[in-house]
Amino acid sequence: MRGTRRTRLCLAGVMAASTLIATPAARAAERTDGHLTDLVNPFIGTQDEGNTFPGAAVPFGMVQLSPDTGHSTGYDYTQNRVRGFSLVHLSGVGCRIGGDLPVLPTTGDVTQTDYAKYAAGFRHADEEASPGYYRVGLDSGIRAELTATARTGVQRYTFPATGRANVLLNAAQALHRPGGSKVEILDDRTVRTEITGHGFCRDTGPYTVHTITRFSRPFTAFGTWDGPTVTDGARTGRGGAYVRFDTTRDRTVEATTALSYVDADGAAVNLRAEGGRSFDAVRRRAREEWERRLATVRVQGGAPALRRTFYSSLYRSFLAPNVGGDADGRYLGWDRRVHRARGFTYYQNWSLWDTYRTQAQLLALLAPHEARDMARSVVRVDEDGGWLPKWGYGPVETNVMSGDPVTPFLTTAYQMGLLKGFEEQAYRALRKNADGVPPAAYPGIGREANAEYVAHGFAPYVWNRPLAKMGDSDYHHGASVTLEYALADAVLAQMARGLGHRADADRYAARARNYRTLFDPATGFFRPRDASGAFTGTPDPARAPGFHEGTSWQYQWLVPHDLPGVIALIGGERAANERLDAFFAYDRLLADPGRTAREVWVHGDAYAYYNADKYNPMNEPDLVAPYTYLSTGQPWKTTDVVHAALTLFTDGPTGMTGNDDLGTMSAWNVLSSIGLFPIQPGYDTWGLSTPVFDRVDLALDRRFWPGGRLTVTAPGTSAANRYVQGVRTDGTPHTRTYLRTGALRSLRTLAFTVGPHPSEWGTAPSDAPPALS
Repeated sequence: MRGTRRTRLCLAGVMAASTLIATPAARAAERTDGHLTDLVNPFIGTQDEGNTFPGAAVPFGMVQLSPDTGHSTGYDYTQNRVRGFSLVHLSGVGCRIGGDLPVLPTTGDVTQTDYAKYAAGFRHADEEASPGYYRVGLDSGIRAELTATARTGVQRYTFPATGRANVLLNAAQALHRPGGSKVEILDDRTVRTEITGHGFCRDTGPYTVHTITRFSRPFTAFGTWDGPTVTDGARTGRGGAYVRFDTTRDRTVEATTALSYVDADGAAVNLRAEGGRSFDAVRRRAREEWERRLATVRVQGGAPALRRTFYSSLYRSFLAPNVGGDADGRYLGWDRRVHRARGFTYYQNWSLWDTYRTQAQLLALLAPHEARDMARSVVRVDEDGGWLPKWGYGPVETNVMSGDPVTPFLTTAYQMGLLKGFEEQAYRALRKNADGVPPAAYPGIGREANAEYVAHGFAPYVWNRPLAKMGDSDYHHGASVTLEYALADAVLAQMARGLGHRADADRYAARARNYRTLFDPATGFFRPRDASGAFTGTPDPARAPGFHEGTSWQYQWLVPHDLPGVIALIGGERAANERLDAFFAYDRLLADPGRTAREVWVHGDAYAYYNADKYNPMNEPDLVAPYTYLSTGQPWKTTDVVHAALTLFTDGPTGMTGNDDLGTMSAWNVLSSIGLFPIQPGYDTWGLSTPVFDRVDLALDRRFWPGGRLTVTAPGTSAANRYVQGVRTDGTPHTRTYLRTGALRSLRTLAFTVGPHPSEWGTAPSDAPPALS
C-alpha cells in the first residue's frame, strides 16, 4: 500500500521555496517588541470580494463604524467616493446587510438627500486605519476620524473655517433594503433615529435598529428631509436630518452615536454607559482592548509581511459574533420580545455554516469566556424563539446556507468545556433540531429535509422545489446537505455519549454513516439522489448538481468524522492519495506552489464555486481538505498544501481568499500558521502540521485552560526546512498526527523538529486520526 513512499518523499523535498517562511536573516529583521496593533492592516480584504471593512470597532463590538463607498457590503478599495460612515458592517459576508445611519460631514447648503449624489471624494494617500481607528481626508477639505466602544461609534470631524459646517444623518439609506425610518431632533445637541431594514441574500427580515447621537457642542441650525425635500428647522422627518455648526473659530466637532436593537431607551442606556468620553480617550481605550486581545498570541520569526498577514487575520477573527444586548442586559429575542441576559453577555450574528469549521474553535482556544457566552446565546435563541438558528442576523433568521451548522458549533463548545452548567439544555435543543423540522409558523427551516433524511438516509435533491420560507432550501442542495447532516449526527453522537444518552448516541452514530448513501460505485464519487432515490444529474463529479457552493470533487472530503470509511469507498489508501494528488495538482504544486495556488486552485472570482475538479481555497467546504493527507499516511503533503494555500493571504487590499465570512478564512490562516487545526469540526481533534513561525506563545485563560500557556516551537522553520521530522509534547515523543483537546488542555510545550525532506513521522496506520464511530 505504501511502497512508493520513499520516492514521493524525495520528490516532495524538491518543492520550490515558499514565500511564506523567511530566511533566518529576514526573521531577525523584525520583532514584536512594539505594539501588535501596528502589525494589523484593516484594509486587507477590501478588494476583490474579501468584503472586509477598514473602519473602527472593538473586539466583538455591536458597532462597526466604517466608510461606505458603494459596494454592497460597504467598502471597496477600488472606489474613491464616501457616501457616509455607518454603524453596522459584518466582516466578510457575501450579501448586503447593515450600513445603518450613514453620517457624512459637508459644507455649504444642503441640497441633496441621496447619499450617492452628495458622496465625498477621497484619496487613499490621505487615509489610514488601525484597530479601533479610521481616518480619511475628504476632497471637501474635511478630515473625518472614527473610533468605537462596544455599543457606540465616535466621530471627530475637522472642518474648514466656515459658518456652514454640516453633519448629515441619513436614516433612509443603508446597504440593506429600507423598510421605513424616522428621525427626531431632540434638542440642540441630540438626534434620534429608528431604522427598519430587510435583506441579506434574500428578502429576509425585518429588523429594527435604534440610534441616538450626541454632539460635543450645540448646533446653530438643523433640518430634516423626506425624500428629496429638505425642510429647514423641522424637528422630525422620515429620510434624514442635517445639523449645522459654526467652525470659524473652533473647527472640530465630535459626536457619539449609540446603537440598540431593543428600543430607543436602550440606545439612551448605551449612550449613558459608554458615551461622555473624548474622542482621544475612546481611541486609546479601543487600542488597548485590541492590544490585549492580540497579545494572546505572540510569534517569533517570520518575515514582516507574514507577521502582518497573521496579526491582521487574528484581528479579523475577533470581530464577530457581536454584542447583541444593551448595557443593562436587555436584548431582543427571536420571539421579538425583550429579554434580559443575567450573568452573561448576549451575542448575535451567526454565520454558522462558515464559522463552525474554524473560527468557533479559535475563539474557544483564545477567547473561551466570550465563546462560552456565545454558546449560551445560541441556546437562548432556542429558549426564546423555539428553535436553534441556522444563519442569524440580529433577531432574524435568514435561512442562508444549508445543512445543520448549529450542531457542530455547539458540540465544539461542549467538547471544549464551554457548556458546563447548561449541557443538558443545549443537548435537548440539539436533539430537537436533529430529529425534527421547525413548525410552519416558525421563520426558520432548520433541517428542512430531515424527514426524508431520517427515513431514507439522504436528503433528496429537488432543484425546482418552491421555497417554503425565505432564504435557501436544503432540497436545492440535497447532496451536500446529506453530508452536512451526517457530520452533525456524528458529533452529536459523541456529545450524547458523553452525557450518558447511550441510545441516542447509537442512533446518531448510525445516521452518521448516511453519507454512504450518496456514493455511486460507477463513478467513485458522491452524487445527489432525487426524491425516488435514483442518482440524478450528470455523472461528471466536477459538474454534478446538488452541492452548495462546491462540486463533488470538493465535497468528497467533507466526511471528517469517518475518513477511513471514505478511503475504503474510494478504493483504499493508494487510490485516495492518487485522487488527493489530482485534486491539489500536487505535481504542479511541487514545482511552483504560489502559481499553482493562484492559477490552478483559484479558477475564477470569489464566487466561482462550481465546474471545477480542483481544491478551492476560497470557500468553506474545502477548509479541512488539506489535512486529509494526515489520514492517508502522507502527512508531509498536508504541509505542502497548507503552506501553498497560505501564500494567498497577503498584506494588501487583495490579500484575502474569498469572502472572510465573519472571520472564518482568517481563523483558517491563524490556526494553519500555528500548526494546530480542528480537523473534525464539532469534535475535539486537532491536526498537526508544520508551523510557519519559530515560536508561538499562546496565553490561555486559566479558567478554561489550567496550564495557562502553550508554547509551539519549530526552530529553523523555513521554505527549505518545512517538513516535520518529529514532535514532542512536554518533551515526550509524539508520533500521531493529531492531538485531542484533553491532551492539549494540560500541555505546556508542543515542539516540532523540522528538516529539508519528509520523514517517516506520522506515517504509520496508528498515527492517523481515527473515525468518530
